[in-house]
Amino acid sequence: MAISYSINLEEEGRDFPHYWELSVGSCHAATILRADVQEQIKKAHRDIGFQYLRFHGLLDDDMSVVIPPLMPGMGEAQISFFNIDRIFDFLLDIGMKPFVELGFMPEAYASTGQTTFHYRGFSSMPKRDEDWIDLIDKLVRHLEERYGEKEVRSWFFEVWNEPNLRFFFDGTMEDYFHLYEMTAKTIKQVDACLKVGGPATSNNMWIPEFRQFCDNNHVPYDFITTHHYPADDPLSRAGMNVAGSKGDGMDMEAFAKMPEEERSAMLEKMAEMFTRPNTNPRDVLAQTARKAKEEAGDYPLYYTEWNVGHYDVSYAAAGVTATLAYNEGLVEGYSYWCISDIFEEIGLHGLPFNNEFGLVNVYGTPKPVYRLFQALHEAGTKRLSVGGEEAGRTAEVLALADGKEVMLFAYNHDIEERDIKEEDMEIRLQGYIRSVKKAVIDADTTAPYKAWEEMGRPTYLDRAQVLALENASQLVYDEIAVDETAPRLTFTAKSESVTIFKITLA
Repeated sequence: MAISYSINLEEEGRDFPHYWELSVGSCHAATILRADVQEQIKKAHRDIGFQYLRFHGLLDDDMSVVIPPLMPGMGEAQISFFNIDRIFDFLLDIGMKPFVELGFMPEAYASTGQTTFHYRGFSSMPKRDEDWIDLIDKLVRHLEERYGEKEVRSWFFEVWNEPNLRFFFDGTMEDYFHLYEMTAKTIKQVDACLKVGGPATSNNMWIPEFRQFCDNNHVPYDFITTHHYPADDPLSRAGMNVAGSKGDGMDMEAFAKMPEEERSAMLEKMAEMFTRPNTNPRDVLAQTARKAKEEAGDYPLYYTEWNVGHYDVSYAAAGVTATLAYNEGLVEGYSYWCISDIFEEIGLHGLPFNNEFGLVNVYGTPKPVYRLFQALHEAGTKRLSVGGEEAGRTAEVLALADGKEVMLFAYNHDIEERDIKEEDMEIRLQGYIRSVKKAVIDADTTAPYKAWEEMGRPTYLDRAQVLALENASQLVYDEIAVDETAPRLTFTAKSESVTIFKITLA
């Protein structure tokens, strides 16, 4: 029996702003100096409407911000914002803005030798608070001098990235709060109208503690940031979280000095956490957002990282559609992680598909989720009611209107590791219809990954193969006939698919 829904196409609808278009992530700063990455960012901004770009490593050594003397005793470290200017100039030139993540620590200022990922961002507190304060002061003054107060006041300044994970911060929660206090007060001393916030944690952590610290110590904050993904944080569950946040933490130095047997056991535990079946409910991101929204109180809540998993295939498109439908009214802004598979956290592998986070692969081929975002960008900002909705169904409909055009996004999604069946669907429509177009995102359609598999999964692509994948990625709309006297849409929604209808009203 078909799942039946009904929609009044002439309903005024309720406000549904495109909060997911606020921002998008882009690996770490140095990669944005690449011409191919810039082209991918430019295209995504044009096609999807992302307003801000957020990325790690703005102050990393590969950005040459703090340049130590050639040899000890040969003067002091020099500060240069040249490469930062190149990135910010590029963003403003294409109509975007930076969502400024302040981190990591320049090596010359770092209190420990801990680094994160392939690009070796130093993830510690400063040896001397004065050096960090001076760097932030000089940076913010430089930005306002170069770009103007009005422009910089429209940006966001976020302090660090995921300080509740040892991979990103070699310190306690209290250490982070001290770092935040120094940073926020320095920014506000330069210009009280600049927007600064945190705690930038993974897994919705530290929000109440962060607010309490700031309120008790008169530390300014203008917004709350955190991150969420559909699964619980495997790093925390494996014991790699920060001491003082959840249980007993494990720092990287101690991990490296562990006996081989103990270290292997922990790595096995981490692998199990990353690969275990996900038993979370389908709306887990809405549930976590609801809690975070309550904890944020009257302050804007921004998820500066989010994603849904299985990035190369239609699962991601279906998961994103469901998440955006469920999170209505809970989030002021989202920043999808991330834009490109040119991604250097563990080194750039260069494979056409390797289940990396990007909206596009290393060759710039749009994945199904890119096409989904592109379609959503075309959709209106009024959400229509959908009659016949029932709890427990995996096949649902998001209906968005803009004047005489209504777009329906029928998704069939469940959380990963669960098998769901295809569903026969019927959508009964009320209104005078001029035309209907239909497009599909599933395992076989709008599917560059499948095309790559049919090529034999080549490691490197020639130009003809790149073009073939681009063609396979296209979202193709076909006009369909609809009975004007009793308009309805009947179709089959495959597992982890999105069926899109563009309806033009008479």
